[in-house]
Amino acid sequence: MDTVYIRKLAIGEGRPKICVPICGKSREEILREAENIQKLPADLIEWRADWYDDVFDGEALRETLEALRCRLGDKPLLFTFRSIQEGGEKPIPPEQYLEIGQAACGSGQADALDVELFMDGKVTKALIGAAHRQGLTVIASNHDFIKTPEKDEMIRRLILMDEMGADILKIAVMPKAKTDVLELLAATEEMGRLYTEKPVVTMSMGPLGLISRLAGETFGSAITFGAGEKASAPGQMPAGQLEKVLDAIHESMA
Repeated sequence: MDTVYIRKLAIGEGRPKICVPICGKSREEILREAENIQKLPADLIEWRADWYDDVFDGEALRETLEALRCRLGDKPLLFTFRSIQEGGEKPIPPEQYLEIGQAACGSGQADALDVELFMDGKVTKALIGAAHRQGLTVIASNHDFIKTPEKDEMIRRLILMDEMGADILKIAVMPKAKTDVLELLAATEEMGRLYTEKPVVTMSMGPLGLISRLAGETFGSAITFGAGEKASAPGQMPAGQLEKVLDAIHESMA
């Protein structure tokens, strides 16, 4: 697996890195969460901007990004607007998704940008180009909150992310049975072994999929998500507990 750097954070080597989401609805909530995250073992911070009440106000978005960067210091920041189709908080047309993503890229405050695989193709191409011109890392993503697709379909989606030029490839799915979790883990291992050198990030959501959030070092998932004040998806462990488990697994594999 190649190593991708977000600031000084090396994605793709060592134990999976812990990403903690910020999900505040107001600027005050967002900045309070950012201050509290300093006490947590967060390697990467994700701002879930779709939670923000004023996200469609360009000036408010810029000012909040600047304030957030001041609170986080040198912590790497991932900017994400999750569409409602993929589990986000707000509906958004493709042209507005592009506008917000471009604003995040041009702000100089974000270090990485989440781009949804199944957003309009012209939009994803434009966003990936904008992000790379500004030196941001692109995490392509796909989320299925209803089911777990077949292993080959999950691999197909990850390959599409690779082909569209993303730097890190992410898929999250919902299991209905234990075998679904096994399918996700098998897709993760096979993707890294046969189809890409880029870091892969996968998770099976909900309580049934918890093991997938812990087994990244074994199966090849480079980032795992831990909850701060709020969880951004079902099944996220508190970041402090997550760190202890990941460190114990890493030490046992050394």
